[in-house]
Amino acid sequence: MTHRSCLAGVTVGDGVKVAIVGALNVSPESFYAGSVVACGDDLLRAAEAMVGAGAAFLDVGAMSTAPYLAGRISEDEEADRLGAAVGLLAGKIEVAISADTSRSMPARAALEAGARIINDVTGLMGDADLAVVVARGAAGLIAMASEGPASRAGAAATGAPRPDDPVAVVCARLAESLALARCAGIPADAIAIDPGIGFFRRSGMAWHEWDVAVLAGLGRLRALERPICVGVSRKSFVGALTGEGDPARRLPGSLAATAAAVLGGAHLIRTHDVAETVQAVRVAEAVRLGVQGRSR
Repeated sequence: MTHRSCLAGVTVGDGVKVAIVGALNVSPESFYAGSVVACGDDLLRAAEAMVGAGAAFLDVGAMSTAPYLAGRISEDEEADRLGAAVGLLAGKIEVAISADTSRSMPARAALEAGARIINDVTGLMGDADLAVVVARGAAGLIAMASEGPASRAGAAATGAPRPDDPVAVVCARLAESLALARCAGIPADAIAIDPGIGFFRRSGMAWHEWDVAVLAGLGRLRALERPICVGVSRKSFVGALTGEGDPARRLPGSLAATAAAVLGGAHLIRTHDVAETVQAVRVAEAVRLGVQGRSR
């Protein structure tokens, strides 16, 4: 079965090129200072550079979502930041804008400002109203798996996966998210899923071992029949594996993890480094196609 979705006019999934999503932050709390662009003119220039380097769309965040940082701000402040950033970019760049938020008020502000995709790191489980906001806005959705309480809609259907099987846990969480999206009226072909690399910290397993296991078993997410988005850019598991504590020095490891994700079946790659990632993705993609061709 071919798995495809259309996110703000961008077709992603089987049979099309892996899409690169450029990550921009206007949140000074971000774990990677090099991704933060607070000034309006600088934000526009950074966005234009990402588009010129090959980004299919841009993902703008206004609050740090790193689970190991205390970066939470009020909904009002996040909405103000996100609405202003999206409003600055909408209509001035050639690609669609995604808003990286898990709360309904900032999501609404972003959609009103011109965003066409919501990227939710809680998979619709952090705010009961967010799914309805996405549905009413006719927006695309990237639903990410993360730790947290199970949703009522999905818990009964998915059961309890073995906690020592990271991919099974991720699949169960994403199945819950898809159930919430379906109940809210979000079309399945407007959704991509994300396994949440870096967001599982309380599993009883070292987080970098968890992330490696998920990347190694990425193909099992195909059972959910949605395109797969992966974000590994400069994350802490790269630092743990390489002994590099500074996110600014993790680009080589990030590109290696990106190549592994593409070989494992990823359809979208979210990155802070678009130009470098495009090269890594195209090479890995060619290898993936070659392997698939020989297996037929």
